[in-house]
Amino acid sequence: MGATRRGTPRNRAARSALAHLAAGALALTAAACGSDDAKKEAPSPDLIRHTVRLPRLNGQKIKVTAVWTGTEQKNFTEVLDEFSKRTGAEVAFVPSGDDMSSFVGSKITGGDPPDVAMLPQPGVLREFAGKGWLKPLNAEAAAELRKNFGKGWQDLGSHKGTPYGVYFKVTNKSLVWYNTKIFDAAGVKEPRTWAELLNAAQVVADYGVPAVSVGGADGWTLTDWFENVYLSQAGPEKYDQLTTHKIKWTDPSVTDALTALGRLFGRKELLAGGNKGALQTAFPAAVGQTFAKGEDSKAAMVYAPDIAAAAIDGTNARIGTDAKVFPFPAVGGEPPVVTGGDVGVALKDNAAAQALLTFLASPDAARIWAARGGFLSANKNLDAAAYPDDTRRRIAKALVAAGDGFRFDMSDQAPAAFGGKPGQGEWKDLQDFLRNPGDVAGIQQRLEADAAKAFKN
Repeated sequence: MGATRRGTPRNRAARSALAHLAAGALALTAAACGSDDAKKEAPSPDLIRHTVRLPRLNGQKIKVTAVWTGTEQKNFTEVLDEFSKRTGAEVAFVPSGDDMSSFVGSKITGGDPPDVAMLPQPGVLREFAGKGWLKPLNAEAAAELRKNFGKGWQDLGSHKGTPYGVYFKVTNKSLVWYNTKIFDAAGVKEPRTWAELLNAAQVVADYGVPAVSVGGADGWTLTDWFENVYLSQAGPEKYDQLTTHKIKWTDPSVTDALTALGRLFGRKELLAGGNKGALQTAFPAAVGQTFAKGEDSKAAMVYAPDIAAAAIDGTNARIGTDAKVFPFPAVGGEPPVVTGGDVGVALKDNAAAQALLTFLASPDAARIWAARGGFLSANKNLDAAAYPDDTRRRIAKALVAAGDGFRFDMSDQAPAAFGGKPGQGEWKDLQDFLRNPGDVAGIQQRLEADAAKAFKN
């Protein structure tokens, strides 16, 4: 499975571009609601609570590695600092770079692996566990995990029934952000179904503004579009089967999903720049042109995960007023909830590593980063008041409310050659579909050929 790459190039591209747009800030900040609370540089004392008991570890030293840099690294360091205050352990953060597998592999070969790693994909966890690199959660960490996380998240952090990891930072990838001024002027409301979305898109286009900005230059945005449509329409069981290639991409369920998506992509008047323009638009630009400064917005809405808040911060749009968000509409019976995330695991079997994972499984740790913004937690016992604005609270509540009905990003679980590389595999095939949405059968054949080759290897 695609376990050798950093959360895939999609995450690298999205993170770096968004960081540039937002001057390194992945927080909703004061733009979200205009309150002083959103501007705080650190969580208020009432947000730092002690709901979990941790041992004293005076003098013990551990290393923690993650792909995070910039603001993400700074905020995670605040979490680690709080752990140090409570336990007396000394924690050093070591950036892994984009290729977590190569970094950890080299450290293990050299006899000095980090104590804890924050892995970007389920496939990476499975790879490491299969190689015997991971240490199972101890009783305390496992108990804290069971108390605060649903079974679906527990299962994602396990391998062959053994719990290894804690999903500390996650992403809601089933969101559509919209320009409220355009929606209001065109007289449309937030759609709840795919049919309502298509109708709203047509009304907005008739009003004189392209309805949807599609960042088709980044193939990962198209896999996300497909995954949301497919999960809602085909259901979780089929989603799991397609994820593991137990059914082929020529399956009728894929035909139905591409046909449904083609009802949007096949109407070029609904897309900012038409199909050709969409293929030339990178993800940050797709968000930016939806919330351009002044009256220059080139689209009414854009599909984007919760991390889009950073790009919106790079405009003059205020989240919660000028820019709002609604769940990805239901294409079938239920709206989809597609996620991503980073999971903490122990590479050394010591008390400090296990205590840190126990802490990361608690609401205490999540509360610290949530207050700073740029963070989403699947911890069901984290008080939503910890988030700095109503928009982020809504996103978090929707994720937790999904229970075990969510599914992890499909392409992030596929072999890298199929699900995670520009110019090949699923990314390229879905870009070809955006170019010619009428060729459903042809695209399915190419998807299946590419998937069969990648999964065979």
